[in-house]
Amino acid sequence: MKMKMKVKVMLVDDHSLFMEGLQYLLETHEINVVDTAKDGREAFTKAIALKPDIILMDIKMPECNGLDALKLIKAEMPDINIVMLTTSDEDEDLFEAIKFGASGYLLKNTNARELVAMLSNIEKGEVPLSPGLAMKIFKEFRHNNHCANFPHHAVKDSMGLPLTERQLEVLEMVARGNTYKETAATLGLTERTIKYHMGRIIELLHMENRAQLIAHAGRIGLVEGRESR
Repeated sequence: MKMKMKVKVMLVDDHSLFMEGLQYLLETHEINVVDTAKDGREAFTKAIALKPDIILMDIKMPECNGLDALKLIKAEMPDINIVMLTTSDEDEDLFEAIKFGASGYLLKNTNARELVAMLSNIEKGEVPLSPGLAMKIFKEFRHNNHCANFPHHAVKDSMGLPLTERQLEVLEMVARGNTYKETAATLGLTERTIKYHMGRIIELLHMENRAQLIAHAGRIGLVEGRESR
């Protein structure tokens, strides 16, 4: 099924054959690919000129890699959505990408239908993450901040603003790696309601996207705190 998207997408990858194939795939689904770049430096220059809505960018590239380009582009255009599309499932690359503002992290074994759907969902405020990566983010930030026994009442205090019990339930499930659809089914709500709650949580906690919110949940020990009640 084709999904016509009004957003402008730029592709960044040093493997020409892969990038040409990806461009063809996206354009057959009526996704507007405005340009391509072969390394991070070229991506930075073109991003400033073209102002794409979404950049799909590899990590391992010569001269200026994807993580360095991510930092450069976000410094100049903080609102741009940059999704890393890579073969690297190394934890360090994942955590660095999220730390420096990536809007998502996808592995190149993602199938075409999932990729197109995830790009469409970016417009709805969702963050594309390959299966299992959300929990990796959560575990890493929780481990580094030693918050395993955080009490439930302190969870609200640490967030700076109190969340409702329902918002905490939604945040916990999403932090565990559940999709909005799965969260809605478990809590007996509609997917639209889950999206509304997540939008409100992101707004209240002054986060940029779902990935940063998951990292924050890890820092305050949300899942373990609620399990210890």
